[in-house]
Amino acid sequence: MSRIAIIGTGYVGLTCGACFAHLGHDVVCVDVDPAKVDQLQRGHVPIVEQGLDELVAEGMLSGNLRFVLGAAGAVGDREFVFLCVPTPQGDDGSADLSYVQAAAREIAPLLAQGAIVVNKSTVPVGSAGLVAGVLRRPDVSVVSNPEFLREGTAVTDFLHPDRVVVGSTNAAAGRAVAQLYAAVEAPVVVTDPESAETIKYAANAFLATKLSFVNAIAAICEGVGADVNDVLHGMGLDRRIGADFLRPGPGWGGSCFPKDTRALQRIALDAGYSFDLLDAAVAANEQQFLRIAHKIRAAAGGSLDGVAVAIWGLTFKAGTDDLRDSPSLAVIAHLLAEGAVIRAYDPAIVTHAHPLPTGIELCADAYDAVAGAQVLVLLTEWPDFHMVEPAKVAEHMPGRSVIDARNVLDRSAWLAAGFVYAGNGYQ
Repeated sequence: MSRIAIIGTGYVGLTCGACFAHLGHDVVCVDVDPAKVDQLQRGHVPIVEQGLDELVAEGMLSGNLRFVLGAAGAVGDREFVFLCVPTPQGDDGSADLSYVQAAAREIAPLLAQGAIVVNKSTVPVGSAGLVAGVLRRPDVSVVSNPEFLREGTAVTDFLHPDRVVVGSTNAAAGRAVAQLYAAVEAPVVVTDPESAETIKYAANAFLATKLSFVNAIAAICEGVGADVNDVLHGMGLDRRIGADFLRPGPGWGGSCFPKDTRALQRIALDAGYSFDLLDAAVAANEQQFLRIAHKIRAAAGGSLDGVAVAIWGLTFKAGTDDLRDSPSLAVIAHLLAEGAVIRAYDPAIVTHAHPLPTGIELCADAYDAVAGAQVLVLLTEWPDFHMVEPAKVAEHMPGRSVIDARNVLDRSAWLAAGFVYAGNGYQ
């Protein structure tokens, strides 16, 4: 058992803390928000993340997991201190490291002799050295250990990862961090900090580029009369390509892809390289939002002014309540700009405690959302929508146009109920 402190209890920090406790480590999670710490101490998990509630309850019951306010008195006996604080996007695309630097300054005088500080937040290349410079503790090693946690499956991703990446200039410190994952079956990549930091950005930028390519293929399929589902199935059987992430959608978003692609664009610019390929992937994603909005406008007869549009799904993906850089909200912004009246339902967004753009009427359920609508649009792939009965929708909805931007609805069932169905990449 190792003694670990986690600084920050957002998606990454809370998941890492609960999972490390599950692996048998002694974990204390630190935050500066008194209300949040109070919630967590009472066992209330403030985010939607499958399996996280159970792991937090398990860790607190076993005594392996605690939550405290502030780092003072929490890190002095810790062997490892993980920095899991926000790195928001700057106006120029660069990551704002002020929270990382502030956390490093706070813990610097508190750290035990020989402690290891771990950068878990997604940080620019060279951040391990920057943190070491802030700490000014020659006895303390700084190790990069980037996270690869997908919202909605973060617990599974931590406990069953594709790989664990560790970057350090101190071989012993790198091995010590890698050993924390000894109970996890996965390849371990031990490298220098700069390479470890680049791996995270490169992986997310590649996946974002793959998604932009898939959405471009969907547009072409509509133009030539091909079925994108069959096209992508055929592509995915090629072992050089693989089937993962070969699904069209309204565009990509969330807390990682937009931020990390913009950050890598900035890193490339600072390194003197014009990353035209990534620039095109980002531009193609913006184009995808417009393409879905155009499909909705066409379904409404060519104009959205005063047209009631029902939206199913607001979060950037199913399994989370995260609205950050949601493709759904990007598409809705275009609809609102053209005068559409938006009624929306999302299983995870049940109250206006989640900030929504002005002009979106939040509805109680999927049927409530379609009341009075001329067009129904599915933008997030929640399993709940598979269970909705098209015939019952027809009773509530005067219009008969359905746009399935995720290709998850049963096309034949909707056609049988009298709807005009349009998928993404096929008709």
